[in-house]
Amino acid sequence: MPDARPPVEGSWQTRLAQPTRFAPPGFESLIPAVERGSTTLFRRTADLADTWDQRTRPYAYGLYGTPTTLELAGRICDLEGGYSTLITPGGQAALVLVYLAFLSAGDHVLIPESVYGPSRDFADGVLRRLGIDVTYYPPTIGDRIEQYLRARTRLVWCESPGSITFEVQDVPAIARVAHEAGAVVALDNTWAAGILFDAFAHGVDIAVQALTKYVGGHSDLLLGSVTARDEATYRRLGPIHAALGLAVSPDDAYLALRGLQTLAVRLAAVEATALRVAGWLAERPEIERVLHPAFASSAGHEIWQRDFVGSSGAFAIVHLPSASEVDVAAFIDGLRLFRIGYSWGGTTSLAIPGAGETRRPDYAYDHRLVRLSIGLESAPDLIDDLSGALDAMAALQRMRAHAERTIDAR
Repeated sequence: MPDARPPVEGSWQTRLAQPTRFAPPGFESLIPAVERGSTTLFRRTADLADTWDQRTRPYAYGLYGTPTTLELAGRICDLEGGYSTLITPGGQAALVLVYLAFLSAGDHVLIPESVYGPSRDFADGVLRRLGIDVTYYPPTIGDRIEQYLRARTRLVWCESPGSITFEVQDVPAIARVAHEAGAVVALDNTWAAGILFDAFAHGVDIAVQALTKYVGGHSDLLLGSVTARDEATYRRLGPIHAALGLAVSPDDAYLALRGLQTLAVRLAAVEATALRVAGWLAERPEIERVLHPAFASSAGHEIWQRDFVGSSGAFAIVHLPSASEVDVAAFIDGLRLFRIGYSWGGTTSLAIPGAGETRRPDYAYDHRLVRLSIGLESAPDLIDDLSGALDAMAALQRMRAHAERTIDAR
């Protein structure tokens, strides 16, 4: 909008450095503007306030957000039904923010064994060095988590479903027991895109998402969100968010805002395709098990039926014990439409081996697990791609068996 102050007078150099705004007011668009800026201007010296608290003073410095960033935060908070949301430069930054806001030296944190690998890396590599006790608990333990709680347990993490092995947790039971012990409960709700599972209705205090995935939706941005249930939780998070300097690009925030507009139709499409592809894989003789929360073969399936309103596009398959590491690698390498790469939630289907991602010492599936992320390709094309790769893997196994028999015959 035009400046409230009178036009700057002076040389052309001064007018370039301090331009007057000439665009007339009244422009209204369906699309939010991309507003960039580090310095936020104040009318008077008395108005200066360097504060992170966007609810009392939205604009103090660009580090704490521009209108574009705060618009994204507001829309995420509205969808999740929380008190307030903070945006971070990535999903991992969102997890770290929660850890550091609620834990100090001597405290204890509980983390599910199925947790996202980089979250485990941070807990083992940084939290332990800061004098924080870390314990991993079985993800399907439910209210029996009580046996893992200690006097200094301050934070209990959930990740439901797990991002590699896809166990669905009984979050309400865990939250009830944790709250009775005075602990805060945080949930990584990325698989559900903050929509398919209502975190706050099921007892969670903090809901985290990697907006990189389904909200962004096109594999072209890195963002995270942390939504607080109430004001007290928000005020624990805010100062740490500011102290860590978790600035977010308004351009990335704009891309996430655009992604939100098509989130509903993209989630519906990947859900339908993933269920069809997973169902086909469940019938293949080469596959021992499909790990998809909507399937009875996945741990916590009955809890998914009770608590979720749908499913998204990431799941895993477990090859038969006869499949060697070479066989599984050949299967992944033989895929044409499924590309090899981390993350999920974009328009392109992805495949990665699961063994290196879990970081779990008790990992049950060894090299046999492959995580698939379904994109927006047609289901028949993806099934044809998987069929060809499985057939090629089977041919490799037959060739190896023939070679072994030949050697034995000699």
